Amino acid sequence: MASSVFNGTNLVLKFVADGGTLEALGHSTSCSMTISQDLPEATTKDSAGFQEVISGLRSAELSFDGLIDYTDTSDSLKNVDGIASLITGRTKIDWSFGTAATGDTIFTGEGFIASLEQSAEMESPATYSGTITVTGAITQSTN
Repeated sequence: MASSVFNGTNLVLKFVADGGTLEALGHSTSCSMTISQDLPEATTKDSAGFQEVISGLRSAELSFDGLIDYTDTSDSLKNVDGIASLITGRTKIDWSFGTAATGDTIFTGEGFIASLEQSAEMESPATYSGTITVTGAITQSTN
């Protein structure tokens, strides 16, 4: 049986503001998506001494990291200045998380850039990292 594991390099976070075309994050080195569900307790005296929960609110967050290139001005999302402007402008973005391969699952939705950090260690590449907080529902589909 063939393995279904794939190279993480193929998993890409893309986003765009103002209805443009989704573009891959510039000089990205990693990305991740976390989907969570609140589970409010619903334990009663009838629970036989075991905790019971119900399905509550769902939420999601996407994290990303990359290398800084201040000279890359071909697309506003390929540099930290463009990403920072999404925070200062309080701009809602569209995002997608998945591969470009036909038949693979992709996740899409809307969100806001919640944080952006720039870091520079001595004799190392300058890096950036950030998070997107999802607002509204996530759509799961096939490429």
